[in-house]
Amino acid sequence: MRFRFSFHTRATPEQVCTAFTDVSDRRLQIWRRTLDPAKYEVREAGDHWAVLREGSRGTGIWVLLRYEWPDPGTIRWTLLDSDHCDRGRGEVVVTPGAGGGSRVDVVIDHGAPRGLRGRAILLGQRLAGPLAFPRLWRSTLDELAATSV
Repeated sequence: MRFRFSFHTRATPEQVCTAFTDVSDRRLQIWRRTLDPAKYEVREAGDHWAVLREGSRGTGIWVLLRYEWPDPGTIRWTLLDSDHCDRGRGEVVVTPGAGGGSRVDVVIDHGAPRGLRGRAILLGQRLAGPLAFPRLWRSTLDELAATSV
């Protein structure tokens, strides 16, 4: 299952990239509406990569992702393990927005679901994800822009 979405945010490209690549405890604060602290774990981290266990707040969903950001403005992830699908990957490309802020282009590609539960989760993400993800992410990044001076 693959879906794409784009949105504009008031956050600068640097703020957006930092929000996606900061693997310190600050990540829990930035993404507090969506990231469950009980599921968050940094497994490994380097200068331009990290392996994180993350999960959605209020759900039983978790993923183990390897994030990489070798090029400015691009963040990629590969699904290493999860409770609902066998493979997946994604990419966020951040560019300066016309008139300020940033344009954020996202591709999320989930592989084969694991069982009936996995099918239900991926169906829900396919139906709601293209609307919910950009709204949640824009709200989070706009708030970051407003609080970072």
